[in-house]
Amino acid sequence: MKQTLKQILPGFLLAFCVAILSKYLAHFIPNLGAATIAILLGILLGNTFCQQPGLNKGTKFSESRLLEWSIVLLGFTVTFQTIAKMGLNGFVFIIFQMTSTIITVYLIGRQLKFTKTMSLLMAGGNAVCGSSAIGAIAPEINAKEEEKGQIITLVNLLGTVLMLTLPFLATFLYPNEAMTQSAMIGGTLQSVGQVVASASMVSPEVVEWSTLFKIMRIMLLVLVVFFFGKFANDSKEKTGDQKIINKKKKLPLPWYIIGFLISCLLNSFLTLTPWIANSAHLLSGWFEVTALAAIGLRLNFKRFFKEGKRFLLYTASVGLLQIIFVILWIKIFSIQ
Repeated sequence: MKQTLKQILPGFLLAFCVAILSKYLAHFIPNLGAATIAILLGILLGNTFCQQPGLNKGTKFSESRLLEWSIVLLGFTVTFQTIAKMGLNGFVFIIFQMTSTIITVYLIGRQLKFTKTMSLLMAGGNAVCGSSAIGAIAPEINAKEEEKGQIITLVNLLGTVLMLTLPFLATFLYPNEAMTQSAMIGGTLQSVGQVVASASMVSPEVVEWSTLFKIMRIMLLVLVVFFFGKFANDSKEKTGDQKIINKKKKLPLPWYIIGFLISCLLNSFLTLTPWIANSAHLLSGWFEVTALAAIGLRLNFKRFFKEGKRFLLYTASVGLLQIIFVILWIKIFSIQ
């Protein structure tokens, strides 16, 4: 345990220091907000002064665990009644956005001569929740580690570009329409961290709603994994190793989504004292900014551009299609 703590501490402390600095700078640049400043500072430091391998375990811990706990704590600040305001249209919008993304991303991948597994990983990663979805899908479709790593790189690259682009596009297309802006950001971006950072550039209200749109996508992960597994393996016999992998699976959803649902359930049906919601909001904010700083620190742009033109063409095509689809479905389903 001591050795693990020693490995985690340097990267964690760096991410936390970036978070503190970001909170301070946010007083002078309120339009950006601490979350966006944290990820931008992280990207700057991670690609210049802070590239030491010894930081990796700590930044990875901060990126994954703190953001997951941030989502659990978010449940204490919203209720099912709040989520219901998104309405049936909001849910159907997410279904259409995810389905159109999965189908077109897969077809483009095959057209560009990517393998079936890489195309499925790219489709799932962009439609659901980035690296987490890729990690869940990979064993079901027998993806190789190299394929998994390459697609995670591309999904993170696209998410970073869209994270910085969508706030401006959302406010330009839908001025003063928080729900519509949230649908665009929460319905498109690849990871929870990118959703939070992007929405923070618009308003706190958009952060809350876009996160809820994102959570709806993550809740559908279990269906995506199931159907991808069926599609990939219909014509193949599973090996003994694959059966073992499948038996090891315990939760149908990521644990933090189950945690979010439990905390939201408690907040919806029990009268909790105000300090619980206030404390949850405060802790969630700090976890979130620290995690976003870690995400920035872990983004290595040199690695992105090593993948080659075909990979970058795939990434750009997927991003453009996602934006076209989200605008189309927002209009058709009247998200406002």
